[in-house]
Amino acid sequence: MQKEIYIHVTKEETKAAVLEDRKLVEVYLDRSFQRRLAGNIYKGRVANVLPGMQAAFVNIGLERNAFLYVEDARPNSGRSLPIQNTVHEGQEILVQVVKEPFGTKGARVTTHLTFPGRYVVFMPEFNAVGVSRRIRSERERDRLKKIAEEVCVPGRGLIVRTAAEGTAAEELEQDVQEQYRLWKVVQKKAVHKSAPAVIHRELELVSWVLRDLFGEDVDRLTTNDQDTYEKILELVQAYAPHYSSRVFLTTSDFDDYELDQEINKALRPKVWLKSGGYLVIDEAEALTVIDVNTGKYTGTKNFAETIFRTNIEAIQEIVRQIRLRNLGGIIVIDFIDMELQEHRSEVTRQLEEELTKDKTRTCVLGLTQLGLVELTRKKVRPSLSSLLQRPCPYCEGTGRVLSEETVSMQACQEIRFLAEQERNTEGILVEMHPTVAAFLIGGGGSHLRELEDEIGKKIVIKGSDSSHLEDVQVKALHSREEITALSAPVKTGEILEVEVEEAHATNPKDGIARIQGYIIDIEDGSDCIGQKVAIKIDKVYRTCARARIIER
Repeated sequence: MQKEIYIHVTKEETKAAVLEDRKLVEVYLDRSFQRRLAGNIYKGRVANVLPGMQAAFVNIGLERNAFLYVEDARPNSGRSLPIQNTVHEGQEILVQVVKEPFGTKGARVTTHLTFPGRYVVFMPEFNAVGVSRRIRSERERDRLKKIAEEVCVPGRGLIVRTAAEGTAAEELEQDVQEQYRLWKVVQKKAVHKSAPAVIHRELELVSWVLRDLFGEDVDRLTTNDQDTYEKILELVQAYAPHYSSRVFLTTSDFDDYELDQEINKALRPKVWLKSGGYLVIDEAEALTVIDVNTGKYTGTKNFAETIFRTNIEAIQEIVRQIRLRNLGGIIVIDFIDMELQEHRSEVTRQLEEELTKDKTRTCVLGLTQLGLVELTRKKVRPSLSSLLQRPCPYCEGTGRVLSEETVSMQACQEIRFLAEQERNTEGILVEMHPTVAAFLIGGGGSHLRELEDEIGKKIVIKGSDSSHLEDVQVKALHSREEITALSAPVKTGEILEVEVEEAHATNPKDGIARIQGYIIDIEDGSDCIGQKVAIKIDKVYRTCARARIIER
């Protein structure tokens, strides 16, 4: 199997795609305004203790308090203490995020800190040594465990990672010492900071990919960005110089790999199989259900064999979709009913074998009496759909649409493309939904100015409430007269009566009003939503104006 990692970098986001035999199987996103939290270490303060749930809420400085289960709070002494005897309200504690916040739920945290390195996971709160189960050679496992016991810091714990297979003792020891030094730094920082505070941040995406994904099984790592390419080479030279020949710089875009198409397909519930069968994937809050159907596939033999072949074919695509969509928690697979026990056993066996390709911990619980296969997959990061989509405002959450952030990024791509194609134009007109326009413009127009500097053209943005959230129209403006004609319909110092329609997307204290699709940002106007107010225009920009309320 050929395995490749492609890292695509723009100003707005970094994407890391994992391909196996040219098929997209995993995708990771890191956006400038939406950083990952899993792995971060915080000094938090216990907000309240819930004996009935045997858990506590911890203030770590995020919008919602983090959730701490009793098993994640108990000291590693073997004593089984209730939560009220483990932590108390107002107590300052050091915690690490183990699960990202999702929906209305805050992050899940633990007091049992871990420090993952290239070859080992250092565990200062434990006194034990383990070796990854993915290393199947008993001889290699014994060798690594012996080395780990020798290099481990006395009184501390280690887990030897899969990447350590075949690694020399000196490299393992160096990795252990690096993580030990990092732990000492975290301890020192925690002493001098008041809760809530960030003590340590997990690696940004590129470094994380190199640490956790770029190993012996990866044939090629490619990036489109010169700075990222040089950074990767520098890091690879430091820990594994023999991997340098596998790192490449390319001019190819994400579209050249057709990866965006694959990501868009992964947002749809139906997935077609080559035979004509198909999957239906339904993500609910409590669990994910995957249904297998024969569809157009009629087979060539008897009915039982047709069903069995469809189920076998579905397995590879099911595992791929689980990885690609980053499905976590409880997953139930409804294979087509099979009469023969040998068929049911073979399907379960092949599913377990295919899941060994997945780095995320997964446990197959077997077949239920209803013929459903149950499995659990560790949930650390949000699913792909929750990252790229939001509940549809037009159907009250029963469907999904692309988020404003995603649409604004797509608009940036269209603007850049048009600017390249129409080099002689004076400017570009962008018509879109007002909430999308707010993200494209950015706070104080900062992102818009950066984009204008990049393409060397003026950009005029018109917001329209009648536009669908995903609808973006980009047109060339061939003269300064056209730009002037589309200029702001208000003037500095002008007093107007307007209706406050909604809160500002990135500054919730402010309110938004519109005149002919032109955005008026009203200072501290969010408490007047739905009301008519008198405002005075303080500043006028090409795409929006700033105003303040003079009479409510």
